[in-house]
Amino acid sequence: MKVTLSALDTHESSFTPLVVIELAQDVKEETKEWLKNRIITKKKDGDDNDDFLTMAEQQFIIKHELENLRARDEKMIPGYPQAKLYPGKSLLRRLLTSGIVIQVFPLHDNEALKKLEDTWYTRFTVKYQPIDSIRSYFGETIALYFGFLEYFTFALIPMAVIGLPYYLFVWEDYDKYVIFASFNLIWSTVILEVWKRGCASMTYRWGTLVMKRRFEEPRPGYHGVLGINSVTGREEPLYPSYKRQLRIYLVSLPFVCLCLYFSLFVMMIYFDMEAWALGLHENSGSEWTSILLYVPSIIYAIVIEIMNRLYRYAAEFLTSWENHRLESAYQNHLILKVLVFNFLNCFASLFYIAFVLRDMKLLRESLATLLITSQILNQTVESLLPYWLQRKHHVQVKAKLQALKADIDATLYEQVVLEKEMGSYLGTFDDYLELFLQFGYVSLFSCVYPLAAAFAVLNNLTEVNSDALKMCRVFKRPFSEPSANIGVWQLAFETMSVISVVTNCALIGMSPQVNALFPDSKTDLILIVVAAEHALLALKFILAFAIPDKPRHIQMKLARLEFESLEALKQQQMKLVAENLKEEWREGGKEKTP
Repeated sequence: MKVTLSALDTHESSFTPLVVIELAQDVKEETKEWLKNRIITKKKDGDDNDDFLTMAEQQFIIKHELENLRARDEKMIPGYPQAKLYPGKSLLRRLLTSGIVIQVFPLHDNEALKKLEDTWYTRFTVKYQPIDSIRSYFGETIALYFGFLEYFTFALIPMAVIGLPYYLFVWEDYDKYVIFASFNLIWSTVILEVWKRGCASMTYRWGTLVMKRRFEEPRPGYHGVLGINSVTGREEPLYPSYKRQLRIYLVSLPFVCLCLYFSLFVMMIYFDMEAWALGLHENSGSEWTSILLYVPSIIYAIVIEIMNRLYRYAAEFLTSWENHRLESAYQNHLILKVLVFNFLNCFASLFYIAFVLRDMKLLRESLATLLITSQILNQTVESLLPYWLQRKHHVQVKAKLQALKADIDATLYEQVVLEKEMGSYLGTFDDYLELFLQFGYVSLFSCVYPLAAAFAVLNNLTEVNSDALKMCRVFKRPFSEPSANIGVWQLAFETMSVISVVTNCALIGMSPQVNALFPDSKTDLILIVVAAEHALLALKFILAFAIPDKPRHIQMKLARLEFESLEALKQQQMKLVAENLKEEWREGGKEKTP
């Protein structure tokens, strides 16, 4: 018996499959017919212009239409009385949670993918990435991530080049502390401001720079009583904001605080392990115990990664339960929850060592261990392990298909079978988070461990290729998402750079050389350190204000577009007024006619 997929049955030779909807094997026919009819009635004319839209944009439109299928009068899914519906409920979400629909994913375009790979990562050379090609295939959100990764890697090179000789000289040289820390603070401000200018140029070229979020449609997971939006006049679910605020402040906030307390508790266990290892080494002094000194930091780094990932799942559940209307609001609340926990979880031990124990040697060792261990774990868990598992599964599927080759439509069927078993790419959240933590390791304690930037550059050079491999061959093709910038991550990086001013000034103020200048009065020392910190912060804000977020030529083009839009609107209004006057004149002439 010949095996086929219903999505492939078409009489059009030019048919190009864009999105796969995998149903459960025992789905009832009435359910299939109902779902097909709902999708067909939702379809809008003019969405299939291949010359006007890229495949990624067409797939995004399909996803948008599927996610905005909402229940109206239905009380249940036909054929499944246990799958209850109410007005405003997302049909796709209910189908997925009920197990009727297994998954929905866009298909790769093998020819376009091969061309992209050839110019992206198959040749291991240091070169610029094909950002525009990445945008055409994966969409603006992923293209902006790879653009930021490339930019951040090149921006780290000056810090790495300057940090290498600093590492080779005496650590306790106060003059080198001040010079390197000052350069770091200016560097961190300038690179973030210059990135905003480059990002504006890219998104203007892509046509997403002036995206408006005010009238963004509700996210698929948002639920409430179906009603009329008072601003847009559209029918959509409505949910009282006070209920959301109660969930945030009475449940989410206490949970986050509890997790932060648990993170601090684990940190104190780590310091007990450090003290035990140090005591053991001092008693025996053997080579084996000297190696053992690094074990607590390695174990703690692994525990940090595990805790970060477990907390991420809990944060996603809580943020979804809070029932935010907009996807942007959902992402902002999720990122805030995760950043607060990850910042404390990853950096609390370093702050404790620096400002409570005041052990600069232990601070350098811990920072180096946490940085290197986290980079190795991330590369392994995010790319290498999934790639190995995917290759293994690919061989198994190939063998099965070879045995059935005479009985199936092998080419497209094989592609669908292979891709549906791939893991799902969960978005750029984890990728940006990794760069955010890396930026923290480089900037927060730069005067203590200048070599951090060099390790970050080496990691990112391989990260570009491993992330590209992950996108093209490890995970399913993600749906494209339009973006105007990197969103709240820009604010997160800028906040980290402000915190780095405080930490570096405090570390310099704690150095023996600075303390020797004020042997009698520590109050004067504190006042001078605070004054220096405020002066550097003022310099940062002056630089941020002096460097425009958009290049001059982009500002002129945007102003021109706004002027032309207003002129077009004015002409349209004048045309309507003229037509109304003409119509009134005609009606007036008819009334005077006997």
